[in-house]
Amino acid sequence: MLIFIAVLMLNVWAISADEVLSSSINILEELGKIKTIETIMKSLETEMERLRTENKEQKENIRALETQLRDEMKKKDEEISNLILSQVELRKENRDREIAFSAALMDSGRGFIGPFTTEVTLTYKNVFTNIGNAYNPITGVFTAPLKGAYMFRVDVFGRSGIAAGASIYKNSERMVLAYDNQPQNDLNSSNGVVLILEVGDVVYVKLWPFAKIFDSEDNHSTFSGFLLFPLR
Repeated sequence: MLIFIAVLMLNVWAISADEVLSSSINILEELGKIKTIETIMKSLETEMERLRTENKEQKENIRALETQLRDEMKKKDEEISNLILSQVELRKENRDREIAFSAALMDSGRGFIGPFTTEVTLTYKNVFTNIGNAYNPITGVFTAPLKGAYMFRVDVFGRSGIAAGASIYKNSERMVLAYDNQPQNDLNSSNGVVLILEVGDVVYVKLWPFAKIFDSEDNHSTFSGFLLFPLR
């Protein structure tokens, strides 16, 4: 742009000596042209300064946007990292909360257990499920691995003539009884309870005195439990 202006000025001044001396030269007209050129140059300089200022502002805006973008990307990366850590902790916590068991009395064969003159603890040996390994099929005792609300259920089956019954115990306290007694036909009863357990509390089933229950490969008599939700 400046080169173009310089060329234009040279063309204006490119007047021979003879022309200067000639009376046909209009001095005022030439001075007007010079002023016009000066005005154009000032306008161009003003426009160039405006463009330089605008370019500087654009560069500053771009740097600000880049900084903002980096900050947002860093924040997103931190959020993703925190989310991943939370998911890992949640999966770990959920694994700790996965507690459930279900078992039947006999792991093979068929037959009765009882009657006895006093209550005896039943051992449910045929384990279907024991997630968390909180139930011990050797002792018949469930031990709470964490504090929470648990659901337990007992099912008993018997033959007519002698009652069929069993109780769910928490530690040394009877909670519920499943009991049936009638002179004819099969005997069936079940009961369940929701218990609040502390870590180390035990739950088990005792056969009712002078009662007997039956089990076979059909798994009539069962004991089950699972964690509903943990408590703080």
